[in-house]
Amino acid sequence: MPKKKYLVTLADDERQQLEHRLHSGTHATRQVTRARILLKAADGWEDQAIAEALAVGRATVARLHQRFVEAGLGALADHPRPGMPPKLEEKAEARLIAEACSTAPEGRQRWTLHLLADHVVALGRAEADAHESVRRV
Repeated sequence: MPKKKYLVTLADDERQQLEHRLHSGTHATRQVTRARILLKAADGWEDQAIAEALAVGRATVARLHQRFVEAGLGALADHPRPGMPPKLEEKAEARLIAEACSTAPEGRQRWTLHLLADHVVALGRAEADAHESVRRV
């Protein structure tokens, strides 16, 4: 087998931070899985064994090794994903949920997707044609 290019070695404080992520229960699942990968790699596990034990791909393990060597514990964080940015920001989503839970407009029994979308657009929280974004929220 070829010699590994990216070796994971952890300092004591890094190991403590990773252990804390595992046991605190307040971190995203991806970050916990990445912490487990790094801990196992530092303990000398082979990539394939780590992949099988944690139900991830071997390429995921190798990629995380590289990210850790290049960025340290910053490798645990998610990178921005490609694609369109959301049409509704967090504040707009919260306002939308509050409006949907409020009483319907006069003459209506309940809010519809199109009514909510029109209302969000009228408030200036989204651009026109936001009914699909409203549906997802």
